[in-house]
Amino acid sequence: MLRIDEILTSAVQTGCSELFTSTPEITQISVQQTRPEFKGERTVVVFPFTRLSRKTPEETGTLLGEYIVENCEDVTSFQVVKGFLNLSISDSYWASELQEAVTCGAEFGLQPESSKPQIMVEYSSPNTNKPLHLGHLRNNFLGFSVAEILKAAGHSVVKVQIINDRGIHICKSMVAWIKFGNGETPESSGLKGDKLVGKYYVAFDKAYKAEIAEHGENSAPILLEAREMLHKWEAGDSEVRALWSKMNGWVYDGFDATYTEMGVDFNKLYYESDTYLIGKVQVEKGVSSGAFKKREDGSVWVDLTDSGLDEKLLLRKDGTAVYMTQDIGTAILRFEDFPALDRQVYTVGNEQEYHFKVLFEILGKLGVEQGERCHHLSYGMVELPEGKMKSREGTVVDADDLLQEMRETAEAVAVEAGKLDNIPEADRPELFKQVGYGALKYFLLRVDPKKSIMFDPKGSIDFIGNTGPYIQFNYVRSRSVLRNASIKDSTTLKISQSVTLDDTEKALLMTVLSLPDVIEEAGKLYDPSLVANLCYDITKSYSSWYQDHPILKEENEELRDARLAICALCSSAVKTGMSLLGVSMPERM
Repeated sequence: MLRIDEILTSAVQTGCSELFTSTPEITQISVQQTRPEFKGERTVVVFPFTRLSRKTPEETGTLLGEYIVENCEDVTSFQVVKGFLNLSISDSYWASELQEAVTCGAEFGLQPESSKPQIMVEYSSPNTNKPLHLGHLRNNFLGFSVAEILKAAGHSVVKVQIINDRGIHICKSMVAWIKFGNGETPESSGLKGDKLVGKYYVAFDKAYKAEIAEHGENSAPILLEAREMLHKWEAGDSEVRALWSKMNGWVYDGFDATYTEMGVDFNKLYYESDTYLIGKVQVEKGVSSGAFKKREDGSVWVDLTDSGLDEKLLLRKDGTAVYMTQDIGTAILRFEDFPALDRQVYTVGNEQEYHFKVLFEILGKLGVEQGERCHHLSYGMVELPEGKMKSREGTVVDADDLLQEMRETAEAVAVEAGKLDNIPEADRPELFKQVGYGALKYFLLRVDPKKSIMFDPKGSIDFIGNTGPYIQFNYVRSRSVLRNASIKDSTTLKISQSVTLDDTEKALLMTVLSLPDVIEEAGKLYDPSLVANLCYDITKSYSSWYQDHPILKEENEELRDARLAICALCSSAVKTGMSLLGVSMPERM
């Protein structure tokens, strides 16, 4: 909420109390930005107060307007349009707000660090049998951005992933490597480790399909070998464990290189091989407490029908764990590892929505009170014109390849547009990364996470419209203005309290000043698209304002300083917002 909205809300409450002898609840008071065709900057919706005044909306608005102008120094005049009270705010108020915001510098919009409860955000969480792909890019960018937004909103944040390093999937790659690999390593092949292991996952699938015709789906010899290897792994076979460690190590090295290139990081890593047994212990505790039931065949179930869900298997009759068992153990371990943790946020695709509803209910039955506050950050699929991604056939959209394509596309677009003339050769590779990766991240984060996306690599790198490069280009332009004005530290700018801003400038300022509220709302909703679209709104309004309002050539010194402050505030707010999306902003392009 803008500070003026707080002032007006209080004034409306006091005014209603004095005029109509009844005080409305804060939830009944709506203060909005005035529509551009009407006079004023803020509008109060009057309709809810007519039952207090027992008068028409126009009469109620007039009485309130007169009261507010008389008793609130920041309001200079009013206009009633049907049930809407449009208020004109004083020039000194806007000058004061601009001064305060620009003095905050890079801290504008950010809440004090660790001033709110600790939240853990899980993202990425890949299998170790293949490289990261386009879907992982959305997952990582979304999880990382939500973590950064929560941190900016004042939360202490822990970024984690659970690495799915055990199971039949990695055994398939291991069997194929033994059969077809001839000792191939990342060093001997020149392949990244994750790509090498992924290569043998594809090789397994091809061999498996060739055997199905003769042996059937469940009796194919290569599948039986993989199952036998899994049994040996679970039994602790030293040779199998050694190969498993070696091949997973290759994958981790490959993942780390991709994460570095993506610009994401983690505070702690969890491994399924370490946590899956913990879940079994927790399930047995649940049986002892009566939260779960063991059936005659030895399997363990939880009954969630009273919560509108089904019965859920937690341990098979042979005592082996299911996927839910592992998640129960991991969740409880994390709460033990981080005693101050208020909740966990799981960045996982929308096909797992039911799974997490069940998980959170189970945590509650086990006495984990934070379970009800845990959140599944569900998101839709990313598709290309060719269709959905697949991994077993080797047609997956590889994350490394896509990042390379984004760099190359950024370079091609820059060359075609003639935008490299003033960029030194040595600085160009980093610029292509900033623009290419920025385009990709912004494209994936600018929409509601729940929606599926059709990704167009070339269309995302466009210097016109709602794109990352458009925002970056206008940011660079604003930074150029400040350099040409010899402004090294914009926090030292002084704004005269008597300066008059026009309607366009006030509208732009109101948009920028909403940054703290948008960050707060984006954190509550776990939705980076709110921040992304605010960055676009600021940029679009700034670009329009920049065309019609001279800055360096403005002869009125007070107005020139105010416009430099607007320029500085817009660039700072956009840089902050884009950084929360993981987008780096170039100084020149």
